[in-house]
Amino acid sequence: MSRKQLDRTLLIAAALVAFGLPLVVTSPTYLQILILLFFYAYLTTAWNLVGGFAGVLPLGHSVFVGIGAYTSSILTLQYGVSPWIGMLVGGAIAAVIGVIIGLPTFRMRGAYFCLCTIAFAEGIRVMVENIDTLGPLKINGPRGLLVPLLKDPTFWDYQFMSKLPYYYIILVLLILVLAFTWFVSRSKIGYYLAAGGEEPEAAAALGINVANYKLFAMALSCFLTALAGTFYAQLMLYFYPKGLMGLDLSFEIAFIALIGGRGTIAGPVIGALLLRPLNEFTRIYLSDMLPGLHLVIFGLILILVMIYLPKGLTAPLAALYDRLARKITDQGAAK
Repeated sequence: MSRKQLDRTLLIAAALVAFGLPLVVTSPTYLQILILLFFYAYLTTAWNLVGGFAGVLPLGHSVFVGIGAYTSSILTLQYGVSPWIGMLVGGAIAAVIGVIIGLPTFRMRGAYFCLCTIAFAEGIRVMVENIDTLGPLKINGPRGLLVPLLKDPTFWDYQFMSKLPYYYIILVLLILVLAFTWFVSRSKIGYYLAAGGEEPEAAAALGINVANYKLFAMALSCFLTALAGTFYAQLMLYFYPKGLMGLDLSFEIAFIALIGGRGTIAGPVIGALLLRPLNEFTRIYLSDMLPGLHLVIFGLILILVMIYLPKGLTAPLAALYDRLARKITDQGAAK
């Protein structure tokens, strides 16, 4: 068996396990945990397009989750538009706002860029929190929006009576965004983004328009992130600005990417597999006594990873996989 055949076989096996997992995990509670795990892996993969491959560190992506949730929900509640269409509209709006934010901030580097993205995100959140109506649109300020549960929902309504359809929707979204990220990373755009992120002056000297490619990555990342906002709104049926657009979510997305492996395909999934169960455990058992403890734990893990595994958990796991794959392929060749 060649290395490509082994990789393909393992990918197919992982996909089959993921699609077949609900046959074993039937509890709605555990399905919800798996849905949120895939949800965060999707969010982090979308963030990784700009935060990993483009070499910058945006810390305000929760605002795009909020834009997706508010856009689709307002269009559904006030105008009867299907959330599936509202999801695409929200993605387009998020992409435009992402480009607007990126135009001035991509001129900055390091901590200055991070602080600017935080300022923009917090500014938008505070605005949403303090506005009840924006023209004909009812935003409801800090009270948030409640999506009514329909008695007889259809697929077009993006509502389901069990957790199973939500599980498969977010799983398909995750697979699609991983495949898209893989394609981008191996395309000319991916190489330009990597060059512009590591050595922007050298890339510019070679004729690469670094700013334009970063803006393109930002637009894609914001669009994909907003799609997850619609999914969250339809899953939870209620959201409010501080809970959905706050910095906690932005930091958690960045933590998952940095710990799992920023700028890698598998990093967001590995980070989510490690941190999301930990987050659920602390939320269920310790949130009453120590609210926000999960962020403290994330910070401690991040410090340890940055000291001992600066490329994230993906690097040693990839090296281990390479050794095992080499042994398997060598044994197959010997036979």
